[in-house]
Amino acid sequence: MVRLPMIIRMMLLVLLTSISTSTRAHASDRPNILFAIADDWGAHAGVYGTPWINTPHFDSVAKNGVLFNKAFTPNAKCAPSRAILLTGRNSWQLEAAANHMPFFPLKFKTFAETLAENGWLVGNTGKTWSPGEALNADGSKRELAGKSYNKRHTTPPTTGIGNNDYSANFKDFLNDTNSDQPWFFWYGAVEPHLSYEKASGINKGGKTLDQIDRVPGYWPDVEEVRTDMLDYAFEVEYFDRHLGLCLEELKQRNQLQNTLVIVTSDHGIPLPRCKGQAYFDSNHIPLAMQWPEGLKSPGRAIDDFVNFTDVAPTILDLAGIDQSNSGMASLTGSSLKHYLTTDQHGIVDPSRNFVLTGKERHDVGRPDDVGYPIRAIITNNLLYVKNFETDRWPAGNPETGYPNSDGCETKSVILDRHRENPDDLYWQLVFGKRPSVELYDLSKDQDCVHNIADDPKFASRLAELDQRMTTHLTSQGDPRMSGLGDIFDRYPVANSAQKDYYNRFLSGEKIFAGWIRRTDVETPPSK
Repeated sequence: MVRLPMIIRMMLLVLLTSISTSTRAHASDRPNILFAIADDWGAHAGVYGTPWINTPHFDSVAKNGVLFNKAFTPNAKCAPSRAILLTGRNSWQLEAAANHMPFFPLKFKTFAETLAENGWLVGNTGKTWSPGEALNADGSKRELAGKSYNKRHTTPPTTGIGNNDYSANFKDFLNDTNSDQPWFFWYGAVEPHLSYEKASGINKGGKTLDQIDRVPGYWPDVEEVRTDMLDYAFEVEYFDRHLGLCLEELKQRNQLQNTLVIVTSDHGIPLPRCKGQAYFDSNHIPLAMQWPEGLKSPGRAIDDFVNFTDVAPTILDLAGIDQSNSGMASLTGSSLKHYLTTDQHGIVDPSRNFVLTGKERHDVGRPDDVGYPIRAIITNNLLYVKNFETDRWPAGNPETGYPNSDGCETKSVILDRHRENPDDLYWQLVFGKRPSVELYDLSKDQDCVHNIADDPKFASRLAELDQRMTTHLTSQGDPRMSGLGDIFDRYPVANSAQKDYYNRFLSGEKIFAGWIRRTDVETPPSK
């Protein structure tokens, strides 16, 4: 064996060390990305102090990364919320994609499509963007979040949980990756979306009703409501278990260190008055990020307001993609990368002290397929809500079963109480018509049940919030601010089975949305 001179061996060692360091630095500049998103999971987790939900893997991501205490979706319904995530724009900037069940406009590009164009391997399992229809110019199906990996199935623990083996499908995706190509994977669970196997949280999760420390003030504190909450908890925990399996797979493949893990949900809990509305619990979502190789000072909690418009620019930033040349220029949100690379916690950027939210047409069930337009602004202590069409029913019409509220025991209980007592407070909070202006003091009333808009003590604050909201929405080109908001009601419904639902239903056609119970249908109140 030829023995190299000492000086040459030292030079080779320096060269190899330099190459290794360069490779690690390059990898850190372009982390792989696992994006895990639950369906209808509010900010309920162990790390958020929820005693009736066990989320060890989400908690681990937070403790080994960064936890965002004030993360929000600007629109609390599946399709518009996910459209915001994918495009980095607020829903009122997305034309038809502001609605539920729309045709996704071809003009709006997603960050996943941009990653693929820049050499990333992009895949998904489960739910990505839906419900609605996304097509290319030639009429073919558009892959808004890459190639689907959905071949693996498992036996779910309840009848309410889907059979997609998310973690096994993630493993299939990883088998298609190579060390020379960065990857992005979207793990999109369909849990904890309704419907639930009744009492599964108790019967299969071993939970008890008294574990729930508090029932929100907009629901009656009765057994049926607590049971719904525990069933929801059981499905959140199922999502979390598959998250844990995905993280373990990355660890086994020695890829966890340079993988950015983002865990979140599209909006709040799917029980009445949360999902599909614009209150604090509607839009407040869990959000944690972990990146061992690129993160500074893990275990920090951030109190700045962040929202889903920030996700796309964050991913493009970490991927090293120039937005100006990507077809995704002038996004509304801004990158959150600095929250990963700083050692600060709490309030880091004082200018991030509010978030805008709103809605247009969600589920069907009103005459002529119109929506219930709202715009709102959430600050540290106040939530201001502006309802534009107060003659309409916020959760959909009674005679079609309040279709913007999924069928569940909680919904049934509230409707039954209203039939017995037309003045029932819970029905009014959840399903009743609303004034044009609502204002809530979040420091005392995070449930948003005491409207203080008429309180003279808050008159100046209300005016200030209205001006602030209007200024930002106008700068973002919101049609509602220029009197052109009716355009959202004119965008067609993509699901042909749901088009003109109200008129077809009332004409006697045998049509019924699967997420509504027949017992939800009732005669509109006389007042």
